[in-house]
Amino acid sequence: MFGEHELKTRFIKIGDTKIHLLEDSPGLVRYRREDVEKLIKIKDGEKLNVLPAPAIGYGVRLLMVKFREPLVVPPKDSLPGFVDAPVEVEVKVGGTPVDRFQVSREKYALYGTIEAGAIARYHVGSFRTNEPDSMGVLKMIISNPSGEWKNLGKLVVPIWNSAMYYTQERAYYPLIIVTLKNHVPEVNNTGKAPKDGLTPVGPGDALPNFLMRW
Repeated sequence: MFGEHELKTRFIKIGDTKIHLLEDSPGLVRYRREDVEKLIKIKDGEKLNVLPAPAIGYGVRLLMVKFREPLVVPPKDSLPGFVDAPVEVEVKVGGTPVDRFQVSREKYALYGTIEAGAIARYHVGSFRTNEPDSMGVLKMIISNPSGEWKNLGKLVVPIWNSAMYYTQERAYYPLIIVTLKNHVPEVNNTGKAPKDGLTPVGPGDALPNFLMRW
């Protein structure tokens, strides 16, 4: 699924989506996915790259994940865990985008107030201590350095220009660190791989910290 594919006749299946490559006239491969169709000139050694991308949809900068069961974290303690998350797929040849598409149903929600809020990609997921068996995975560490118990019902993560990581069958967001302090959770998209052995997409730079005011 994710990774490099030879430019020759074949099917590539990503979730419920199929990419069809068909060797056309000499030196050309026809790329098809639903109503998208392009011709790619074959160059020796060049591969088709199928890569995970952050779920920005129509150009949103935030991913909002609502936990099915809100979390309660003790004072001076931390809680590592995972949640399934939506991702997109970007197809490239020689670093040039050929196609980009969704692999899950798109949902959006207003984060904040009508006057000062922002539209975010929206997803409902279950927090778990073990990695979920889903195409998109987000690992987080929730830290509570305060002297009080803290509740967390959702997670809002900056994803615009975020790095991504992958194995052949799974896509990963960078490690997310949530710090519960001063009644305003602070979210850090570290840009770092959530575990060893993953292939990066992008330089792995951290994004500016985000304060969850709402």
